Amino acid sequence: MLYAIIGEDRPDSLADRLAVRPAHLARVDALKAEGRLVLAGPFPAIDSPDPGPAGFTGSLLVAEFPCLADAEAWAKADPYVGNGVWQKVTVRPFKKVAP
Repeated sequence: MLYAIIGEDRPDSLADRLAVRPAHLARVDALKAEGRLVLAGPFPAIDSPDPGPAGFTGSLLVAEFPCLADAEAWAKADPYVGNGVWQKVTVRPFKKVAP
């Protein structure tokens, strides 16, 4: 089943986000290589594809996991959580309708 993982950044987390981004992306790339990733990306803090020093307010990832507990475990183990970038993480079942 698909699950949406929504991570909300803590204020002023841009430096920490950039520092641990390679480790975070390695985990996302592993989901992609396994054919389980639907989409992933950050929420810019301003209306711009490159928010510069304004940074990001969080991220969204939609991927396939065997169950909710596995999706929650994946999210909890993310470097953004371990390094305090994401202050809140929500994991919810997701049903893709389109495209």
